[in-house]
Amino acid sequence: MKNVSILVFLFALLISCQRKQSFDVLIKNGQIIDGTAAPAYVGSVGINADTIAYVGETLNATGKIEIDANGLSVAPGFINMLSWATESLIVDGKSESDIRQGVTLEVMGEGWSMGPWNDTMKESAKKNQKDAYYEIEWTTLGEYLNYLQNKGIATNVASFVGATTLRVHELKEADRPPTAEELERMKALAQTAMEEGAMGIGSSLIYAPAFYASTQELIALCKVASEYNGMYISHIRSEGDYWLEAIDELIQIAKAADIPAEIYHLKAGGKDNWGKWESAIAKIDSARKTGLKITTDMYTYTAGATGLDAAMPPWVQEGGYGDWARRLQDPVIRQKVAEEMRAKGEGWENLMFAAGSPDKMILNGFRNDSLRYLTGKTLAEVAKMRGTSPEETAMDLVVQDSSRVGTVYFLMSEENVKKQLTLPYMSFGSDAASVAPVPPFTNYNPHPRAYGNFARLLGKYVRDEQIIGLEEAVYKLSGLPASNLKLKKRGTLAKGNFADVAIFDGAKIIDKATFDEPHQFAEGMIHVFVNGEQVLDNGDHTGATPGRFVKGPGYTAKN
Repeated sequence: MKNVSILVFLFALLISCQRKQSFDVLIKNGQIIDGTAAPAYVGSVGINADTIAYVGETLNATGKIEIDANGLSVAPGFINMLSWATESLIVDGKSESDIRQGVTLEVMGEGWSMGPWNDTMKESAKKNQKDAYYEIEWTTLGEYLNYLQNKGIATNVASFVGATTLRVHELKEADRPPTAEELERMKALAQTAMEEGAMGIGSSLIYAPAFYASTQELIALCKVASEYNGMYISHIRSEGDYWLEAIDELIQIAKAADIPAEIYHLKAGGKDNWGKWESAIAKIDSARKTGLKITTDMYTYTAGATGLDAAMPPWVQEGGYGDWARRLQDPVIRQKVAEEMRAKGEGWENLMFAAGSPDKMILNGFRNDSLRYLTGKTLAEVAKMRGTSPEETAMDLVVQDSSRVGTVYFLMSEENVKKQLTLPYMSFGSDAASVAPVPPFTNYNPHPRAYGNFARLLGKYVRDEQIIGLEEAVYKLSGLPASNLKLKKRGTLAKGNFADVAIFDGAKIIDKATFDEPHQFAEGMIHVFVNGEQVLDNGDHTGATPGRFVKGPGYTAKN
């Protein structure tokens, strides 16, 4: 009897060994690029619910959903380190232009964040809405991110708390330092944001009123974020004439606040500054050698996009748009502003001067329907049409449009872009909303980076020009930024991680958007999963909205 029992046991064991594993989703025969920069290999990924249950060599298994990824690359979902999908996700939670490039996490908060807001800020935000009209149902940053999750979004979301937002909350748009009491209130707001799950402090120092903040003010806010294991991330005070000095300031803040720091969209803006690249990188590398964690991100184009405010001195913008517009209608002030617009900014970043000429400035975003016929034209073309100087034309447009007027500036060199790609601490951000070629998004022409930033990296720079390898590029799109942000269970294909997965055809992936015709989806991304749910299926959006609020390290520590 004992021998029979043993035989029965061995037979049952043999059957169980032969039984296939089963998953909710099985991705098989794909080129696995796990986000760690390790060499790719052919294998399988198994997903159960929202979690990766298996990743490794080809497995004898089945799935309720099976995807044969033969000839395709299977990677972690990409992280957009600089997203302006703050409003576009309210309008359309599908996040199509980014999902179709494999982005599964939008990280917001470049200086301005969607909280904390007071009643005055809410009223101003409501008044300034254009194209996207919505009720403001939140006050704090955490409430906003929860609002997005509850509304339904395809991508995950995270955010830094904006240093500008904290300043405006207490000082409005005044050009002065905060009082001791105001600074304490700003710090308390930063603390609340960190406990809610903010990633750290974000700044954008070329713009008024962010421009008015001192280094010491920023250090004080960053010390709060440091206590919660957060990071500082900054559109530094200059990317051109004072670029090296601005990098010094970021390093000073990182050291004084004992905090990791990242430079948003690293670049040398303006032809006169292209030669500073080696000196800039030497500063960053030197700081890193001392133990400071300094990292960078970038977009993959030689043009940036902002507004005409970046072509005018900060003093004329003090107090906000209303005061700015009134000053621009004063003949004496207009003359002074025009003179400053024609010269290198003294202590401020003049992007008009950096671009070199008004024919390198494309007007791409208007608030008023009556001016939208000018979309896509250069400032030089509009000035000629109107018979006014480029400086006068810019001032008139700001007044007439009741906005800063969206503008593309051609500033960078292709050679430097390629050098930046190779930096070991470089990740990527679109610096754009996530949109689609439908109203209201077609009311303006976005920078093509909104549709193509990540696909351009993998197509143009990895496959076609071989500037960096595919495994390195995927690491810089996933594992590296996840590590910088101290995210748990995201950024790599590993058992137990959340199932954010991008499956693409490396032979076909490419950006299609151009400056003339920007509303074109990238091609070559085949399937995308967010938290285990399929959002892109054979290149088509499924309509699923499984995105979540991804919280920073302070939230984990305090809750």
